[in-house]
Amino acid sequence: MTGPRGAAPDPPGSGTPRGSAVAPDTRTTDQPNASPRPPDTAASDTSATARPHGLSSLRILRVAGPLVEMECPASVAMHDLVLLGAARLPGEVVAIHGDMATVQAYEYTGGLAPGHPAEPQGRPLSVSLGPALLGGVFDGLLRSLSGAGDLLLTGGTGGAPDGHTWPFTPRVAEGTQVAAGDILGEIGATVPLRLLVPPDCSGEVTRVAAAGEYASGTVLAEVGGHGVRMAQPWPVRRPRPVAERLPADVPLHTGQRAVDLLFPVARGSTVAVPGGFGTGKTMLLQQIAKWCDADVIVYVGCGERGNEMADVIEELSELADPRTGGRLSERTVTIANTSNMPMMAREASVHTGATVAEYFRDMGLDVVVIADSTSRWAEALREFASRMGELPAEEGYPAGLASELAAFYERAAAVRTLGGATGSVTVIGAVSPPGGDRAEPVTAHTERFVRCLWSLDRDLAYARHYPAVSWVDSFSRDASVLASAHARAGDPDWARRRGRVARLLAEADRLADLVELVGITALPPRERISVLAGRLLREAVIQQSALSPTDAYSAPEKTAALVESTLAVIDRCLELAESGTGADAVEAVDFTPLLRARESAGPAETAPVAAARDTVLGRLAEAGA
Repeated sequence: MTGPRGAAPDPPGSGTPRGSAVAPDTRTTDQPNASPRPPDTAASDTSATARPHGLSSLRILRVAGPLVEMECPASVAMHDLVLLGAARLPGEVVAIHGDMATVQAYEYTGGLAPGHPAEPQGRPLSVSLGPALLGGVFDGLLRSLSGAGDLLLTGGTGGAPDGHTWPFTPRVAEGTQVAAGDILGEIGATVPLRLLVPPDCSGEVTRVAAAGEYASGTVLAEVGGHGVRMAQPWPVRRPRPVAERLPADVPLHTGQRAVDLLFPVARGSTVAVPGGFGTGKTMLLQQIAKWCDADVIVYVGCGERGNEMADVIEELSELADPRTGGRLSERTVTIANTSNMPMMAREASVHTGATVAEYFRDMGLDVVVIADSTSRWAEALREFASRMGELPAEEGYPAGLASELAAFYERAAAVRTLGGATGSVTVIGAVSPPGGDRAEPVTAHTERFVRCLWSLDRDLAYARHYPAVSWVDSFSRDASVLASAHARAGDPDWARRRGRVARLLAEADRLADLVELVGITALPPRERISVLAGRLLREAVIQQSALSPTDAYSAPEKTAALVESTLAVIDRCLELAESGTGADAVEAVDFTPLLRARESAGPAETAPVAAARDTVLGRLAEAGA
């Protein structure tokens, strides 16, 4: 079996694009008469992470940066974990050609040479999923970076740190028949966690631990002869199974008015955030991580600067969580694979983040995965494909780039879990097009697969307009579905407000070029008021201060009050213009109270907004008298 990135063709009707994870029980090698691999039992018992594989050490044949070629017996399969050299550097099989396997190394390979040993582990690259992930900072293979100091970790694979104990309360009795996804007990943590029957396990509960404090590696229950631990391994490239995918029709509130009003996203949907250097991608993603109403945040820093990741970690640790009263970082999992870390670990980091999110989703939680940025991830794919000698496609990227992007965004969904609960994974990926060129391959392919696009405009950013989300180049395919959700939640006017704001902004943009040519005074009164309406909406509603304690987050009721108040003022201005009041008199009115209402009112206050509206309406009445 060969091919770019080791992707195997999917069976007809599978619905899975090329490049997605391949389940271990269906993997084969290209050796003739090779038997299928037995089902991987690692998900049901953590002792399986080191199960015997019966392979002696093999020889490394060639080393070219992160690309390592090694001898390949028939028992080695795609995506298998391999430990390289005396330092046991982790790597993953990404292609098999006859009796030679190509391995993608996830550590610096300096000192590794032909003839050094390579040890296949007989299992796919996996990470350990448990409650210790919450509040932790990990590298791309989910190895804890706490206490790592200035030296990066080398060797080994990912897992939640040991040495912690967690309260466990059983919820089943011995002798109970359980199926995959059923609840065995509850784990005390920052968010409500559950011990679930692993996806490949079912049967009678023959033993369950009593209530108490346990380490993550302790066997807390035995189901059908399998031990179930608090921390369980799972292959990073295999999506966790669900009972069914549900329609994504519940809004994810981000607290950012430009997003929640104009380009909303549903829980379980996908978002791309393209923008050139300096347009505020990282700031916007950080604000969403801080304020969105998800239960768990998985922040993947993929190839970004170390100082930016340090700022994220520091701010999350300082912010109070309005849900729990603790620190926001306590329900955040941070995967930091910065630009000075091994390049190919970026490629695994986004899959690791999706796997962590699916672990919490299976407990009935809503999870947001923020990947900053997928462009750096794609650059790692491009470099490795070049070393493999693959024929380059657009701008040197591998031909399978679109499939890789689709496989990542496909893991976002609102689902009914195996245990009958509902949960969701929402994926938000930043894209950094070189020179702001949105026609480049990563941006162009990403736009095909996502439901929402928050395009950041350079001119808005340089005008200090935050967030610099362009209302011209952005879109939301979730808006029509979410309008019904807002109506069911008691806000039937949400769609009307959104449509009116979008039309007024479009009209103001249409007139802006004309104003530059002939001047504002050459326009008829109604058009002059339309230009004024665009300015009021931009400054009173769309613009937001990420540094203001009252404006960094805007609750839905405050956003609705700001929009309704601004539209009421605009309607009054139009009435005055139509009744014969000069446009000069209307433009001379002091609108400052309305423009400052977003900062004078608290995050969820509406009374100061109404007071500002009444003040401005009174001044307009005087102007029209």
